[in-house]
Amino acid sequence: MLVYPSSIDLSTSTLRFLARELRARRRNIGTRWRLLPVARQALLAPAHLRCGDTYAQLAAGFGIGIATVYRYIREAIEVLATLAPTLTQAMKTIRTKAFVILDGTLLPIDRIAADTPYYSGKHKRHGMNVQILTDPFGRLLWASPALPGSAHDLTAARQHGIIDALAAAGLRCWADKAYQGAGGHVRIPFRGRRLKQWKRRHNTTHAMIRYLGEQAIATLKGWRLLRKLRCSTNRITHVVKAVVVLHHASA
Repeated sequence: MLVYPSSIDLSTSTLRFLARELRARRRNIGTRWRLLPVARQALLAPAHLRCGDTYAQLAAGFGIGIATVYRYIREAIEVLATLAPTLTQAMKTIRTKAFVILDGTLLPIDRIAADTPYYSGKHKRHGMNVQILTDPFGRLLWASPALPGSAHDLTAARQHGIIDALAAAGLRCWADKAYQGAGGHVRIPFRGRRLKQWKRRHNTTHAMIRYLGEQAIATLKGWRLLRKLRCSTNRITHVVKAVVVLHHASA
């Protein structure tokens, strides 16, 4: 196998942040020796999450076994996932915003037709449903745990407590048509083909605001691993949380 140097479009402060957290974990569990120093282990996670490099590629590049790469990356993801904000914690920041944008996205997974719960009729593919909240400038504030792709966006938002949390905070929220019935505080575009002119203007203005949420989704999927997940569906929530934490650390 050929090995070549590469780069990751993240700042060195992101690497130092992860290395600091991994170093603290090693102290807590009493680790005395590892094949890789903490800085090199910290580099594995962004290479996997950001660039989508496989375990085999990373094992060849770092000169260690595939099983070791798997353990190191899983440990880093678990450490990062514990640092991800809960919805309650995120609401402290969200309350300072003029409004928020709510949107859902499907993270593709490698499942077959028999795996019905993971099939999204809307996207015509298998995946996991993730809800995100962004600020008025399209910056990613929070991402929800992952649910099977068959879950409707409104159902997922209610299950995560997003709708109730926004209503309790009295926050205005912009969302797409999938959230019809969420309540008056969640603003959606008018539905139908033959709309009056003022309704069409409203929908245009609404779309101009809501597209910023699409930018946040694009930012999330800038982490290439999320474009096609091949891990267990039970681990996807941890992967999403780890990506959010690294994204905030690199901002």
